[in-house]
Amino acid sequence: MTAKALLCRCEDVTLDEVDAAIDAGSHDIESVKRYTGFGTGWCQGKQCVVACARRIAERTGRAPELPITPRPPLHPVPLGLLAKLPPEEPR
Repeated sequence: MTAKALLCRCEDVTLDEVDAAIDAGSHDIESVKRYTGFGTGWCQGKQCVVACARRIAERTGRAPELPITPRPPLHPVPLGLLAKLPPEEPR
């Protein structure tokens, strides 16, 4: 894999950037996420967390810790409330 290969397509984080984060001491997924911003785009890490974990394992020789910390909505909304919303009227 080349250094310019994208590990996170949503946030355009390259393999080189992840390697720099690991070299700077980020040896777990959450630290690499904070250093590079990977996993913060539309997919919320569903597409890139495995590639990042694999790279951490390759570079450090140990399995990374737990996956990234999920962030719930600021104010949780029950799904039943959303289901009761009337359809939007055309403007």
